Amino acid sequence: MVEDLKGQETWRLFRILSEFIEGFDEMSDVGPAVSIFGSARLGPSHKYYKKTVEISSMLSKNGYSIITGGGPGIMEAANRGAIDNGGLSIGLNIALPHEQHPNKYQNRSLSFRYFFARKVMFVKYAIGYVIMPGGFGTLDEFFEALTLIQTHKVYPLPLILFGKEYWAPLVEFMKKSMVRYKTISPEDINLIELTDDPKRVLEVINQHMKRKMKFIESSAKIRAVKPKKRANNNRSGGK
Repeated sequence: MVEDLKGQETWRLFRILSEFIEGFDEMSDVGPAVSIFGSARLGPSHKYYKKTVEISSMLSKNGYSIITGGGPGIMEAANRGAIDNGGLSIGLNIALPHEQHPNKYQNRSLSFRYFFARKVMFVKYAIGYVIMPGGFGTLDEFFEALTLIQTHKVYPLPLILFGKEYWAPLVEFMKKSMVRYKTISPEDINLIELTDDPKRVLEVINQHMKRKMKFIESSAKIRAVKPKKRANNNRSGGK
């Protein structure tokens, strides 16, 4: 029996590895993308569903691919806004006993068995997170990204909480309890943007995109200069 369990664990590792490989292969060409999260339970008649379609449409028109969890509700709204505007609409679907079934507004779909493999794809290929009202899964994605940025494990990216009515109590808790008890630093709050304005979402993402492009360009110049310096040193040494 123990040997059988060992065998199962070994094959599980191969399944995990295959999800990473497939994800990296499929996502490598998505270009600048924004991950949008939110509840699977908020349908087309809900105001936040409609706002998500608006935000996604705006981002898509400005050249951003849209990444979601691929399910119904807010995820469907985000995919819908992208595909209705001819953009790349990506769904990172996962098998769940309830709620999760792929929405029809995806022109690129991946299926995951493991949450942690799926999470890597969300953060690796996104230049920003838009967090619409949602439940535990949405909070999980938000706090994971926040922790990675706070601990300098990923390049900083915008974390936009959309819906002041919904998210303001959480932000107040961070300010009044977490900062007060010094479990986080006051400046950590600055990693979060809270808004009700879709145009502000686009503005924040665009500002970040410009900063990142400047960073990439300056890094490329530094890499281009270094080999020349080494070559000059070699020639002078040869003399």
